[in-house]
Amino acid sequence: MKKIKKAVIPVGGLGTRFLPVTKAVPKEMLPIIDTPTLEYILKEAVDSGIEEILLINTYGKQAIETYLVPNVNLEKNDKYIFKLKSLEEILAKAKIYMLYQDKPYGNGQAMMEAEAFVNGEDFAVMWGDDLIKGNIPALKQLIDIHDKYNCNVVGVQKVNEEEVSKYGMVKFKNNESLELESIVEKPALGTSPSLYAGLGRYIVSANVFDELRNVKKEEGEFYFTDALAKLINYEKTYACIFEGKYYDIGSQLGYIIANIEYGLDREDIKEKLLDYLHKKSS
Repeated sequence: MKKIKKAVIPVGGLGTRFLPVTKAVPKEMLPIIDTPTLEYILKEAVDSGIEEILLINTYGKQAIETYLVPNVNLEKNDKYIFKLKSLEEILAKAKIYMLYQDKPYGNGQAMMEAEAFVNGEDFAVMWGDDLIKGNIPALKQLIDIHDKYNCNVVGVQKVNEEEVSKYGMVKFKNNESLELESIVEKPALGTSPSLYAGLGRYIVSANVFDELRNVKKEEGEFYFTDALAKLINYEKTYACIFEGKYYDIGSQLGYIIANIEYGLDREDIKEKLLDYLHKKSS
């Protein structure tokens, strides 16, 4: 069994919930304090042992590529170079490639672009607007389960019942096992098979590409979880109830909360931020 060394991160979504700013700035580049969301996700990947990363982009979001290319004017300036250290460490640990898809026909189409890169291996999938903060990288926790059971893995956490229609909700084979029977995409309230949602981290076999080819296309769009649901029918798949705080950076509220909570971890702004929050709540 090969170790998981490759990750695919689709970053081609239009970010319409953040218009008008996403007309010019990709949502994956929106900063958490002063660091783009994407950099945190890339760091999670390399800290989990990933050595090759493929970003699936769309034209008009070249700012992502620009961010990953060295800037000579900044890097020769000792005054600023320390601020780029984290990004430089990521680029030193992993090879990062980028492909552009013609149109964003759902994340299923984006994933199809990754088949040659994957080259028949099991691989990781990470969504570019799902941020997870914790002591142990969330993806590393999934990889550990993959290595133990030689299986597909879905990263999950429990969500509130009123939120089930926002996520792919998993069904367990039984109450004692984390093995999955199925995943249901955005079930109606009261119909979800559990309260555990797939939250942007997966390990899957290359067979998922066969299922992507067979997914029914609606108005050109199709989705990764539709293929994953088929894969679960004949390949062993486990849930990983990962430790860490999940933030949906694709929503305005999730983005604001992430900035506040990451800010509270920053010694340079923590006290002033706490003081401000205290004054606003009193």
